[in-house]
Amino acid sequence: MAKKSAEKKVIKVPFRVTVGDLAKRLEVSVAEVIKQLMADGIMAGINEVIDFETATIIANEMGFETELDQSATQEVLTLEKLDEILKLEKENQRGLESRPPVVTILGHVDHGKTTLLDALKKTHVAEKEAGGITQHINAYQIKYKNRLATFIDTPGHEAFQAMRERGASLADIAILVVAADDGVKPQTAEVIKFILEKKIPTVVAINKIDKPAANVNKVKQELAENGLLVEGYGGQVPVNEISAKQKIGLEGLLETILLMADVEDFKADPYRAALGVVLEAHKDPRKGPVATVLIKTGTLFKGQDVLVGDIFGRVRNLEDYTGRSVNEASSSSPVTIVGLSTVPQTNDVLQVQPENCDKKKRKLISKLKAHDSFKVGAISSKQMIANINEALSNKLSIILKTDVQGSLEAIQQILDTINSEEIKLDIFSAGIGDVTERDIQTAQTGKAIIYGFNVLPTSVASRMAAETKVPIKTFSVIYELVESVKNDMSALLPPEIKRTDLGRLKVLAIFKNMKKGMVVGGKVMNGKIVKGENLEILRDKEIVGKGKLTQLQHNKEETAEVKEGLECGISFEGKDKIAVGDTLICYKEEALKRKI
Repeated sequence: MAKKSAEKKVIKVPFRVTVGDLAKRLEVSVAEVIKQLMADGIMAGINEVIDFETATIIANEMGFETELDQSATQEVLTLEKLDEILKLEKENQRGLESRPPVVTILGHVDHGKTTLLDALKKTHVAEKEAGGITQHINAYQIKYKNRLATFIDTPGHEAFQAMRERGASLADIAILVVAADDGVKPQTAEVIKFILEKKIPTVVAINKIDKPAANVNKVKQELAENGLLVEGYGGQVPVNEISAKQKIGLEGLLETILLMADVEDFKADPYRAALGVVLEAHKDPRKGPVATVLIKTGTLFKGQDVLVGDIFGRVRNLEDYTGRSVNEASSSSPVTIVGLSTVPQTNDVLQVQPENCDKKKRKLISKLKAHDSFKVGAISSKQMIANINEALSNKLSIILKTDVQGSLEAIQQILDTINSEEIKLDIFSAGIGDVTERDIQTAQTGKAIIYGFNVLPTSVASRMAAETKVPIKTFSVIYELVESVKNDMSALLPPEIKRTDLGRLKVLAIFKNMKKGMVVGGKVMNGKIVKGENLEILRDKEIVGKGKLTQLQHNKEETAEVKEGLECGISFEGKDKIAVGDTLICYKEEALKRKI
């Protein structure tokens, strides 16, 4: 009778786990786990995060069974869930107090959104923007007649649609900026569609009324044609005519916003635990992971434990929009949080943790987040080899590193629009923060180019890149980065071969027949025969061979070309044979670079 095999020990493993934590659960050394991962073709260090399926394979190979550890997961609030909470709060009405309105400035690129915000808060942000355009979501508070309003500035270019929609979705009131001399443009129409769908209270700011080409009535008509009916054109949407640059009509615009806020009566519960939404996030070299959060309701205090998405942290420091340290942040406040375990995603929801929350559980949650340089966990060496073995001539592999999540989102969005049937764009990995030595190692393995936006390589990474010849390209303007990617993709395209027929020669005599060529004589029938160019052999209206014209003589003298009507001798280089009576077609070929 066969001996019954011993039952495997069962361990609990969360959905995501670090290599170090898995080793502890298996009660083996970290080195043993890493060795087993390498045997399975996965390169991972002690702090690398692997998923449940990978952990299960490793555990099984080491004699263990696994089951999902449900206790290590905690409910993560989504935007939809947050909206439900805020709706119930509004319906309940208990403990609610007035809060500042959240105003999002929207519109087409270069219609003056950031200049307007600058004028309102008397700063010069627009002048500091790389390339003269807004590339991040920026949030500020403005005080007018002793009342606060929170303003969110969003990019206007078509590449930033997701960022605009995120900014608009958080708004109580939208300011639609339209240039009086330019009218409704594609992104204007896109914004109109969005605010109508979401039923966001809107005020139109017709900007640049000081321009000679300004036509306010034309703008109002175009707005109506796109479904936004303003006052005097069949609707109730208020309109303010302004010049942000000349600071004309700004007080009237602020009056309109405050009036709309009074009508809408925006309220929140200042006494509940804070709930907020991540506007932007990045890794600061001194402060570590940093997130800019819009507090939707409640009050956030310095020192509180928070869960942002699925990332745990303790608020070590709070900074208002000016960078000043504060002890608390109330509803509608944009605030910067320092103290998270890693960088969260934009649109992640912040929630304050209860005092009795199990600390071990929270620490585990913080461990379960992947390394902030990557959107995915460990990269299998087998996968890398498979990627590399794809035809490298038809693929551009890149590693993308940016300063903040919003930039990463915008760049990926625009890169997704690059279409080429011949060259595939492969984003090998993407993340935020400076270019590190790990990025260099990954780029070397994946034969990738590193693109950085508003980031730099570390000193160690720079040295490694120089030694390994890994290219690093850094940019401060998104469109320059995108153009560089297109150029690098174009360089992989096979060139377009342009053929130009130069002339024809009738073969009259064969002078010499060699192993890899011939010397023949003939007369130029049309055009010209040029030394160094290509030849085709035409016989009985059919091309029977080709070669190269290596030498050319006229009247027994070397020459570069012979024109129509003249006789000449030529040296033909090629394996095909020429016969008397054949026609030789002389032509040149040019390799033309192509662009995506």
